[in-house]
Formats: sequence, C-alpha cells, structure tokens
Amino acid sequence: MTPREIAEAAVKILDEKMGEDIRLIATTEVTVVADFFVIVNGNSNTHVRSLADEVEDGLTKLGVEPLHIEGKATGWYLLDYGCVIIHIFTPETREYYNLEKLWADGEEVDISALITEN
Repeated sequence: MTPREIAEAAVKILDEKMGEDIRLIATTEVTVVADFFVIVNGNSNTHVRSLADEVEDGLTKLGVEPLHIEGKATGWYLLDYGCVIIHIFTPETREYYNLEKLWADGEEVDISALITEN
C-alpha cells in the first residue's frame, strides 16, 4: 500500500469507530519524519485505547504492521507506520499538544469523501 492508502484506510477505520475531529495532514514537504499524520481524538481514555486497537487490527488485516506503538498508559497513542504516523488523543491532551498548529505548514488533506456525515 502507498502511504496515502495507509493514511486513508486509517481515517476510514477511525471514522467507523466514532473517532472525533479526524484530520489528515500531508507532511512530505515539511519533514522527513513521515508522509502523513492522522490526528484524531476519542471521548475518553477507553475510547482512545479502542481506536488505537481498531486501527492496528484493521491495518494488520490489510498487511500493514506498525513499526512502533507508544502511549498505551497515557491519553495519547502514537502508532508509527513509518510513512504514516497516527496520533490518537483524549480531547484535553490534543488541545494541550496542539499538533495541528505545530504542523500547520503541512497540507491538510480533504477527507470528506472518506468519512460519514454525523
């Protein structure tokens, strides 16, 4: 799968599991860390953990394994797929770290075709 396909698959999984305020940021022009960041929040620590598990399981079924996972005991899960990094936050943690502002030079990708209307 291409980096974009991995990112879009993650967005769809997060949307299906009621992830909130999903953002996809293309970062190829601003960093060598990854091609895409997916940023989302759950409504509780339990929801955040569930979202992380669902993304990991869903991408594994597509043949994509994480290189590293961090944050299992915190309000911020980071799933590193090399070319795609997925950040799953509680609302408070997301507001505190404000990754959207940090990576504002990246290009926000329109995901409206990937998510359902709420």
